[in-house]
Amino acid sequence: MKRIPLSLKVISFSIIILGLVGIAIIGGWIQFQDIFHNFIAFVFGLVLISFLAVIGAVFIGMYISHRIFSSREFTTFEEEMLKMRRDVEHIKNKMDEIEKKSDIDSSLNE
Repeated sequence: MKRIPLSLKVISFSIIILGLVGIAIIGGWIQFQDIFHNFIAFVFGLVLISFLAVIGAVFIGMYISHRIFSSREFTTFEEEMLKMRRDVEHIKNKMDEIEKKSDIDSSLNE
């Protein structure tokens, strides 16, 4: 049988505790004002919410980066930029040819 990682146990336990506190506040068993008077409960809630926010941000970042890197095709904007780059290179080559021709013509006229 596969062993459950400690980090999953800690996160699950924290979420359950936070959920129970939320249900107790909604049910009226814990008055909302009492939480601010109990410093330890306030700090625990603050740290737990901060921890879960960081974990959520990491997951969102992983999802966004996966979506960005998993697309194998170029976007429309990138395709247009590549076409423009080819056009600029083509125009540059034509300008170089014209410049060489004018250099040859000017050297013949002298």
